[in-house]
Amino acid sequence: MRAGVIDERDRSMWVRIHRVGRLMKARILLADDHPHFPEMEARLLEGEFEIVGKVNDGQLLIDEAMLLKPDVIVTDISMPVLNGIAAIGRLKELGDKSRVVFLSVHTDTDFVRKCLSTGAFAYVAKSRMSSELIPAIRHALTGIIFVSQYLQHLD
Repeated sequence: MRAGVIDERDRSMWVRIHRVGRLMKARILLADDHPHFPEMEARLLEGEFEIVGKVNDGQLLIDEAMLLKPDVIVTDISMPVLNGIAAIGRLKELGDKSRVVFLSVHTDTDFVRKCLSTGAFAYVAKSRMSSELIPAIRHALTGIIFVSQYLQHLD
């Protein structure tokens, strides 16, 4: 490596350290095709996190995640063009390091398992968003799995 040149791995680590040193908020990308849902999510999260983008389909999720490099992606499952599970799978194939929180109306345990198998750190039922989304994001940032309390009792 040439003097003064930072390779991409080192740059990524430097950016994260620099952000921590300045007490920056974790950067969140929201993905949901419901017309008003990303706005509700943003209002809930904006005091503690920085919302860097909002998208409404799976392909846009991939495009924006690769461009913005968020710390956390909060995504729905059912979206046009590419569903959230497929989009996250593709992002992981592309080497994206964002932590993932699924936020969905689906409460079937097969959906939960499928989402967590993509490498996601959390699954929150939309009906529990107001009480569980922030804790789920905090868990994801620290590398701890979080599943909605309601869903923990489903088999």
